[in-house]
Amino acid sequence: MKFSVFQVSRRGGRAQNEDRMGYCYTRESGLFVLADGMGGHPDGEVAAQLALQTVSACFQKAAKPTVTDVPEFLSSSLMSAHHQILRYAADKGLLDSPRTTLVSAVVEDGRLHWVHCGDSRLYLIRDGQLVTRTRDHSFAEQSSHMTLRPGPINRNVLFTCLGSPQRPIFDMSPSVALQQGDKVLLCSDGLWSVITDQEIVAHMAAHPVSQAVPELAERALRKAGAGSDNVTLLALEWETPDAFESTRGISTDSIHSGSFQTTIQGGLLDPNSPDDLDDAEIERSIAEINEAIRKSAARRA
Repeated sequence: MKFSVFQVSRRGGRAQNEDRMGYCYTRESGLFVLADGMGGHPDGEVAAQLALQTVSACFQKAAKPTVTDVPEFLSSSLMSAHHQILRYAADKGLLDSPRTTLVSAVVEDGRLHWVHCGDSRLYLIRDGQLVTRTRDHSFAEQSSHMTLRPGPINRNVLFTCLGSPQRPIFDMSPSVALQQGDKVLLCSDGLWSVITDQEIVAHMAAHPVSQAVPELAERALRKAGAGSDNVTLLALEWETPDAFESTRGISTDSIHSGSFQTTIQGGLLDPNSPDDLDDAEIERSIAEINEAIRKSAARRA
């Protein structure tokens, strides 16, 4: 595999940065993942970090050096991340569980696969045009496909995420064959909420990812001003094996078949870590969180 990759995350006008992003790869498979910890709930940055670490650890376990079933890996690793966040909340006795969005992509055999939950996005750009992007799990994006209850609704509110007591809703993509020069962008809403899709696509198409990514982040921060959200981007440009020109990016050809490279802090497997929660343990964690919330509400009443 050969690709160029660049990532940046800026705190903006927020007290802390609750976004997380990173990538890892073997000789024949690559994982790219981004999470945006949700405000209004405790420890959003912890939820985002747990999501990245869990998905990365699942990838290290599955990619030997390829992932046998990529769609199954994407869905199961997302659910594992959700379970780990619930476990963290139960262990800490939190009255509310941390929550995060997640968008995760795997590149293997020259094909791109992805899964997402929430409103962190993936864009696929080819020859200056938007091929596709993820559809946010918000009322604003999906109201045309849903029957909404009567009354006022904040259409920007997400109706699913990781870490909620409800089972997360997520969307899987069909795989897409990558072509020379294709660009894949993962980003948090700190970018797309202030920069239009047209601007994002045009800027990504016109520049190498090492230039486009930091410039888009700066543009979003300037446009949003003092109230800017966290702004996080992770982008790659794909090269086919027979490409005449090279962007001098990462080549995995020299990597040993058993090697694993990662930029995700804490993303390596811990041989002493417990297995994923089973269904009964998940239900107990949810029940403990809900009971703590109920008791707190009863005391306030």
